[in-house]
This record gives sequence, structure tokens and C-alpha cells, in this order.
Amino acid sequence: MLGDGKGYDGSLKHFAPQDAPKASGGATAPWGALTEGWAANNENAGSFDLAGYWRLALKHRLLIMAVFIAALAIGVVVTLLTTPLYTATATLQIDREAARVLNVDDAAPRESMIQGEEFFQTQYGLLRSRSLAERVIEGQGLDTSDSFLETMGVSVPDTGSSGATGRAAKRRELVLRTVQDNLGVSPVRGSRLVTISFSSPSPQLSAQVANAFAENFIQSNLDRKFDSSSYARQFLEDLISQTKTKLEDSERQLVAYATQQQIISVNDGSNNPGENQSLASNNLVAINGALAQARATRVAAEEKWRQASSAPLMSLPDVFQNPAIQRMVEDRATLQAQYQQNSTRFGAEWPEMVQQKAQIDELDRQINTTARGIRDSIRGQFVVAANQERSLNSQVNALKADVLDLRDRTIQYNILQREVDTSRTLYDGLLQRYKEVGVTGGVTTNNISIVDRADPPSKPSSPKLLINLAIAMLLGIGFGGMAAFVLEALDESLATPDDVEAKLGIPVLGAIPLLAKGETPAAAIANLRSAFSEAYYSLRSALQFSTPDGAPGSILVTSSRPAEGKSTTSFALAQNFARGGKRVLLIDGDLRNPSMHRLVGVDNEKGMSNLLSGSANLDAVVHKTRIDNLSFVSCGPLPPNPAELWGGDRIRTFLDDALTRFDHVIIDGPPILGFADAPILAATVGGTLFVLESKGTRRGQARGAMRRLKMGSARLLGVVLTKFNAKATSYGGYDYSYDYNYGAQSSTPKSRKR
Repeated sequence: MLGDGKGYDGSLKHFAPQDAPKASGGATAPWGALTEGWAANNENAGSFDLAGYWRLALKHRLLIMAVFIAALAIGVVVTLLTTPLYTATATLQIDREAARVLNVDDAAPRESMIQGEEFFQTQYGLLRSRSLAERVIEGQGLDTSDSFLETMGVSVPDTGSSGATGRAAKRRELVLRTVQDNLGVSPVRGSRLVTISFSSPSPQLSAQVANAFAENFIQSNLDRKFDSSSYARQFLEDLISQTKTKLEDSERQLVAYATQQQIISVNDGSNNPGENQSLASNNLVAINGALAQARATRVAAEEKWRQASSAPLMSLPDVFQNPAIQRMVEDRATLQAQYQQNSTRFGAEWPEMVQQKAQIDELDRQINTTARGIRDSIRGQFVVAANQERSLNSQVNALKADVLDLRDRTIQYNILQREVDTSRTLYDGLLQRYKEVGVTGGVTTNNISIVDRADPPSKPSSPKLLINLAIAMLLGIGFGGMAAFVLEALDESLATPDDVEAKLGIPVLGAIPLLAKGETPAAAIANLRSAFSEAYYSLRSALQFSTPDGAPGSILVTSSRPAEGKSTTSFALAQNFARGGKRVLLIDGDLRNPSMHRLVGVDNEKGMSNLLSGSANLDAVVHKTRIDNLSFVSCGPLPPNPAELWGGDRIRTFLDDALTRFDHVIIDGPPILGFADAPILAATVGGTLFVLESKGTRRGQARGAMRRLKMGSARLLGVVLTKFNAKATSYGGYDYSYDYNYGAQSSTPKSRKR
């Protein structure tokens, strides 16, 4: 009968067919692929496992509860034993600029909007400064006696060997440190308000010190402004005196040099004395402008004369546009028309015709004379323009030499002039600034004001019982959780399937419950309705999903050390396969300490040692058992060299021959640690089943065994957790007490499943 999965859904939940990587040809993947695939699945499940943390908390709930109660008790005791403190608070308003009585700047530095945060941080630092605290101590007389220290609960220094003076210095330093430790400066977010608080066991003392800090801070700010104005006035007086002397010396040097070099400067109308020019420079500029104009006139006259000398006389624009010539041309045209009209009636010798001809000739002569006169005037204009250009050019050349010589002599003059101008500008600016500082120095302005004075508080500000208890609770939970994590990290035991999968990274195929006291494995296996049998049914079901072709043909069952239940697991697994109709061959492969023949009930005269040594064949060593479809091969005589027998080729030949007669070959192998048999045998079979004893096998032992199997290239199917106390373990949010007895007692209606 096959298990229906109700007995152990934990095995199927922890190992499904898609979870096990498969090798080519349908065989189970080797060790590396199996562990990598299972680790990848665990990573995909998410790094934050809230259920896992909850299970951890339940597992160590007593430790966490003890730490929590201890922290809570400590919090209550500390709160009750702490001296109550009263906190008085004064509120100040700090502006970036004080109210401006006059429209002039004082000597204090101005803060821009960009530097506003730096300004406020500076003010907060001044409030916490040592100098302000010393000013408050001196003003309130806190260091003159021991009463302040006694009120604050601070031990008073003794006289010792330093005497009264040394004791006073120590007391002053102790008072200063106490005041600074109990002072609080807190800016109000989004405003220009600052709160000054002081805490002490006395409400009146707290209000007195807080108000003293506010008042002394305002007064110290005014003192700094007055000191800065006084310093600025003294500094400006010295600087003005030096600048005035320097200006007078510079002016004397400038006048002396100008007189020596005969440099005469002419003011050009500007207000800047440095812009004056010499007479030679002004003349050169004026004559050079006239030369440019004369050159332009000469060029125009020359071009006009060139056109007049080469063009026909009557085609010149000046000739053609002359009014006299135009009248004469009109008169000639009129006479010429009359002459042509009369020539048809009279001859050329006719007196009237002769007279008209003479008039026409006279007009032609006058026109030519007038035109030549116009052309001669054009030539005259060209000659005058050329002469004027030559005259101006000679004057410019003469002035150039004078100006160049003057420039060489005015280099030093300009240097002295710039020095005079710079000194005069600096002197005027300093004098104006001195007047402004003198005016603003007598006006007392302040950018700090008191908004609320400190009043003696009516109730203590600390300790706060609820807050202290909340902190103690958080610390208790935190330290309890840390202790639980530390214990869990140091825990080497493998108690649950979760422990196996988390600490080894290997899937758990089955969890075999711990038998009751006095119950034997054989009796439990024989009872088909027992929880023990149902657990092995679930294991068989899980093995059928371990490869695409079902359970492997040859399976090695081994463990890290003896007495972990591997022989019982081998026998129960073989019996379950046989009950399912499979032909199964069970082999006692522990050639060092065989025990399976006693569990099966056959003799141990011949077995695997004979077959591996070649003294017997398969038919000679196979025994029929009382269970149908189950055959058994015992260990046989104990050989002196078991590892050499397993390392030969006969084991592979034997397995190939056995798998032709049986569906499954299950080998009860030797332990892994300390012997070489199991790794050699694991590399030969189709799959290896690793047995771990719950709370019996340590993580280091299991890892050592896994490492040896990995070195032997074993194909690991999974882990079987034996001797598992399901009643005492909570796993996955449910108890491990699976209802393996479901249906065993119909008279019990109450379910055991939680």
C-alpha cells in the first residue's frame, strides 16, 4: 500500500520534482548541481523570512522573555532612583540684521541670504560658548560657593595640597562644566526663534540660569558691536592720517616734475584731472583733423580736374549746367533756326543772312570762352587744394616730433598723476566711512531680543516613567533578539528539517519520528498504520519524484557516524518498495560492523565479501525473506580490506547484473566519517540517501560527511532526518506532530493535528 501523503506533507513540501536538478540521461544530478540548484531556490524565496524570525523567537521565547523582564525591571529601578530634574526655557528671537536707525552701514559684518544658515549656526555656537558660560557664572556668582554644586548633586572638590586658590580654580572649572552640560540650545524649525533651556533639581535655579544666559547673550552681542565700532574708528583714523600724508607728498612730486619738464596740461572739460592733455597734443589733434579734410578736398578736386581735362569741353557737367552757357545755347539755337528758315528764300550773301551768321559765330565764340574759363577754374581749385594739403602735412610732421618728445617726458608725469588720483580717491572714501562709523557708533542697535522669559517649572522634565519604560522594553526586546540570534548562530545541532536545509543546503526527503520508549523499530515497521511506517511511506513517495524515471535503481543509505538509523531506514525503505510490488534487493554493505542480517533474520555465512572477492556469485549469496518481493544479501565474513573490495570492478558488474533481476537495489552502507568505503560506494550507485539523527549529528560532522561525498562525486538524493521529536518542535508555522495515526483509532474523534 502506498502512502497517501497525509502522514508527512512536510517531505513533499520541502522537496518537489522541480526542485531537484537532473543530469543527462535521467540520472540524478551530481552533488554540485544539486546543492547549487537548491541554494538558488532558497535565494529566490526571499532574503527576509518573517516566518523564520517568528519561529526563532518562539524557539528562544524564554530567553527573550527573561531579558525583556530584566530590562523592564532595570528601567523601573533607574527611573525611581534618578533625581528629578526641572527644565526652564527662555525664547530668543535672532534676526540677521538689526533695525536700521540710520541709512548707513555700521562696522559689523553683514550676512546675505545665502549665508543666513551660517549666521544662525554661529549664533548657536556663541550661545554654547565657554566665554558666555563664564560670563553667566560670574554674573550670578555660581562659583563663589559650593551651594550650586550641592544643588546640582555634584561632589565638591576637596582642598588637598593645592590650597584655597587651587580649590577655587577647580570649583570654577567644575561649575563651568556642569553649567555647559545642563544647558540646551534648540532652534525652532522654520523660524528665527531659539530656545535656551537649563535643567537642575531646583525650579528656581533653572529659571535663573536660563534667563541669565538670555540676558548675557544680548549684552555680549552689544559689547561686540561697540568694540568693533571703536576699533573701526581707531583704525580709520590711523589710515586716514597715513593716506593724507601720502596724498600731499604725491601732489608735491607731481607739481615739481611738471615744472621741471615744462609740461602744461589743458583741461578738456571732464571732471577727472587725469584726463588733461598737453598743448602740443591738442594742436596735433586739431591740425591732423584739418589735414584729413584738406586731403579729402584735394582728392575730390584732382578727380574733377582729371575728368575735365580729358572729356570734351561741352560735355562737362559744370559747363553744361552753367546758366550763362545755357542762355547762349538757347539764343544760338533760335538764330540757327531763323538762319535755316531764311536760307530757303535768300542767298548766303544776303545782308540779313550775313548778319545772322555773324551773330551765330559770336555766340559760338562766347560759349567756348566761357567753357574754357570754367575748366580753368576747376584746375585752379585742384592747385589750391594740393597746396593746402602740403602745408598742413608739413605742420603735422613738425608737431609729431614735439608730441613724441613730450610723451617720453610725460611717462613719469602720468605715473605721479595716477598715484595722486589713487591717494585722493582712497582719502575721500576713508573720510566718508569715518563719518558714517562715527554716526552709527553712538546709536545702540541689537538684532537679538527676548520673546519669553523662563519661569520656574511646576513639574519635573525628567525622568519620564513611560518613556523610560518604553526604552527599556525596546532594549529588552533588542537584546533578547540579539541573544537569540547569537545562540542560534552558535547552535551546531540539526534538530529540524529547516535546520538541515538552512545549515547544509540539502533538501529533506523525510522526517522519521522518534519511537516511544520501549518500542522497537521492527515492531513499528510491522505495524502498517503506525506513524513510523507512514513516515517511511512518505519517504518512498519522495524518492519516486527524485528523478524523471522515478526512484533510482541503486540506492546507497549512509550516515556520518554509526547508530543514526541508516540500517533501519534501509530495511524500511526496501520493505515499502517491496509492498508496492517492486522487486527489491537489500544489501548489507557495512563490511566492518554488519547488523542487517539480524534484523532480516538470515544467517551471515556468505554475502557481499564473498561476491566482491570472487569466491561466490549472485545466486549463491541472495536469500529470500519472509516479505514478498524482498531479497537480501548479507555481509558475509568480515574482510581485512573492505575499501579495496568496494574499489574493484566487481561491484559495478554485480550492480548491473542485479538490476536486470530486481527493480531496486538498496545498500545499507557503512558510516562516512573515518572510513573510505562509503565515498567509494556512493560514486558507484545511482543515488545516495544521507541519514541524519535529529539533535544527534552536529553541523560540523554533517558538513565533513558531505565534503567526503562531494569528493567522491556522489549523486545525493537528499536527507532523511531520523529520531525526530515532532511534539517538541515547531516548524513552518505548524507543529511537527503530523497526524500519522489518522484513521488508526476510529473511536477517537479528536484530531491530533494542530
